[in-house]
Parts: sequence; structure tokens; C-alpha cells
Amino acid sequence: MAMIPNQLPKLVSDPTGRSLGLGLPPGSLTGPADDPYLWSGHGAAGPAAWAALRPAARTAGLLPVLLGGRWGLDEWELEPERMSDPADHDADEVLADFWEYYAASEIPEAERDLRVTAAVEKLFGEQSGYEEAVAAFAAGWPGLAPAQPLRTDPDRAAQAVAELLTRPGSWLAEARPALVPARRSADIPAVIGWGGPMNHENDVARLCAVLRSWEDRFGARVVALTFDQLVVSVAAPPRTVEEAEAVAAEHFAFCPDNVTQGNHDDLRAYAREALLNSPMWSFWWD
Repeated sequence: MAMIPNQLPKLVSDPTGRSLGLGLPPGSLTGPADDPYLWSGHGAAGPAAWAALRPAARTAGLLPVLLGGRWGLDEWELEPERMSDPADHDADEVLADFWEYYAASEIPEAERDLRVTAAVEKLFGEQSGYEEAVAAFAAGWPGLAPAQPLRTDPDRAAQAVAELLTRPGSWLAEARPALVPARRSADIPAVIGWGGPMNHENDVARLCAVLRSWEDRFGARVVALTFDQLVVSVAAPPRTVEEAEAVAAEHFAFCPDNVTQGNHDDLRAYAREALLNSPMWSFWWD
């Protein structure tokens, strides 16, 4: 993977990052001593942490992310050396491959995930009640959804979501602050070798290619990771039901568990309830 100059080794002798224009709280580095790929704080980030970490992108090429969940970082089994480069993958091709596997009726019965297949048949089996945009999904991969105009600055949107997630009482209130040497937010999972979607895709760089596309089309930013969850902010969410349904098709290919094991009756409900005008997208892999 094409990497930027890694400034994290400087934190060995300068743990607060003062030489990089930072004022980091106590934390630790993860990765080889001479080339760590992650700095993470020891304590909870709190709502003010994201704004405090944002200058690291400009001064050191380090991007912020929140790390949460009940599993300690040593249990995440991070393997950056196993990941390819997101630049080597095309988002449309990646999603089309996933769509074919999870939704195409041509898949041999012996190769199907029966649980997912049953859910897909429920979603797409009877077409008479669906609007044209949804009915077309059953015929094959519908392609990437159109880009949306930005409603706000993507980095400002990311900060707002981070502040919301780390408020007292939030499910990520205890999330730790972290910094990653990455060229763009979408690459963070690949840089640290995150294995959250392991049961869906072994090479998370393929999903990062999709995240790059979402950065470009929807102003998305990776804001938080847990052992098996991903949260992104969205500065240009879909504004109409039709636009939301087009994005929902991508979400189904990207993370089918969001739909098949979520709280939504079908893909149209998912689009309407989880995506329409939503400034935050979250994903969970079983």
C-alpha cells in the first residue's frame, strides 16, 4: 500500500506529540517499534477529542478515528501486512461481486449462504409491490448511486458525528481517541489491518475502495471502529427515497448483515429509515 511518511515513531521519544504541534493524552503505539501503524489513547476520548486531534492531519499526516467496544485492542487481531492497497480495487466492481454472491439467483445452491439467500428472496422475490427503482435490483447489480451535493464540510460533519458518539450515555461514550498515518480517511481500516468484516471479506482494502468512493460521492469519513462495527459520517446524504434506495443497494452489497439481521423489514424500509437525510452510516458484520 502506498504510504505517507509515518510520523508515529516520533511519539516514542515525544509521547505528547509536541514536536508535531500536538498535545496528546497518555497513550500507546501499536505495530513494529520502527514503523507503528496506530496510536491510541488510554482513556475515553470525550466529545472534545476529535477537534483536538484534527490538527494532526495537517501537521503530521495522522488522521483521527475513534476505537470503541468491549474488546480490547489486543483482541482485534490487526494484520495490516495481509491487506492490499485500496487503490488496486474499483468500488463498482467490488460491490458488483458482492451483489452477485448475495443476491444473484444463479449461485449454485451448495454455495449459497441460506440465511442470506432467504432474506434476499424475501426482499426481492415478489416484484409487483415495489417501485421501479427497487424492482430493478432483482435483475442484477444496479450500479453505483449518483453523487450528492455536499451539505456541509465533510471534516466538520465528521467532527459533529464524533462529538455525538462520545457524549455521556452514547454507545461509544468510552471510545478511545486514535491516530493513523493514512492519506485519506477511507484507508484507515486497511492501514491498521482491521478484521471486522472478516466473515464477509478477508481483504478490508476492497471495502476501503468503496469507502473512497463514498468519500468522493457523499463526503463520507471513517469516524469510529469497534471489533466488528464501522461508523462513517456523511456530509451529502441522499435526500429523496429514490436516492436512498440506490444507496441501500450499495449498503446491502457492502454489509448484508445490516439488512438481513437489522431492525428493518426490507431494503426499502432500510433506505427510508436508516439512510434518508442521515448524517451517519453504521455497519455491523456477524
